[in-house]
Amino acid sequence: MEKFDSQTVQLVIVAVVAVTMLLQSIVLLAILTTLRKAVQSMRQDIEDLRASVVPVVDYVRELLVQTGPKIEATVTDLAAMSHNLRRQTADIQVAGNEIVQRLQKQSLRVDTMLSGILDAVDRATGFMTDTVTKPMRQLAGLLASAKAVVESLRHDAPAEQAAGDHARGDKDMFV
Repeated sequence: MEKFDSQTVQLVIVAVVAVTMLLQSIVLLAILTTLRKAVQSMRQDIEDLRASVVPVVDYVRELLVQTGPKIEATVTDLAAMSHNLRRQTADIQVAGNEIVQRLQKQSLRVDTMLSGILDAVDRATGFMTDTVTKPMRQLAGLLASAKAVVESLRHDAPAEQAAGDHARGDKDMFV
């Protein structure tokens, strides 16, 4: 084996570095080519996307320009309607409260009147009962006593009845 001198070793190292750099340049060139193709493809996709999106954006822009004032007018009208509805609702609530208060007053009046009428009817009924029934009871009592007197006078002799009862053997019986 021969000994390599330093110049030969340096020459081999320089050759290896040159080959490595050449390979690195080839790889970088391949990456550059691939990136250019990718960029070209992305540009084409972006142009296609722009071509399809721009008309939509323009249409939306035109639509907003045309409908913007109408939308603003509608919003203004809705706000005015909402304000009017609130005001009318408040008016209806006030009217409803008034009606309820009046109904309560009238109910109290009717209740007082009916209570007075029913009390008067109750007093009149009591008075009529006392006035009519008391004399009727007294009259019924008088008629009953008169009937009893007439009945007692009509019967012949109570003594014969008492003797007839003893003859039958009913001494302990009381009629």
